[in-house]
Amino acid sequence: MGLELLLPLMIIALIVMMFLQSSKQRKALKAVQQMQDSLVVGDRVLTTSGVHAQVVAVNEDTIDLEISPGVRTRWDRRVIREKIDQAPTSGTEAGTDSGTDSGTDASGSQ
Repeated sequence: MGLELLLPLMIIALIVMMFLQSSKQRKALKAVQQMQDSLVVGDRVLTTSGVHAQVVAVNEDTIDLEISPGVRTRWDRRVIREKIDQAPTSGTEAGTDSGTDSGTDASGSQ
């Protein structure tokens, strides 16, 4: 009798897990679509291909991005993965790295 109940319980558990997973995916998709619909000129964004850019024009289905000063490209709005809140900083401005190696370790010896 125990095996007769085990299979239906496992099937029910599997169905519940599948429903919960699809619910999470729908919520995540809805959040991404809302973010893409809220894009305005001046927003900094990250595309699905890893390109960091600034929004310079927004159309119904496309978005124009400036990926480098004076370099503008047109993208489908669906490729925008996320908004980036802060402006980019180089390593020297942020004080993190000068880009050179002095050849010394942390103790100052070579």
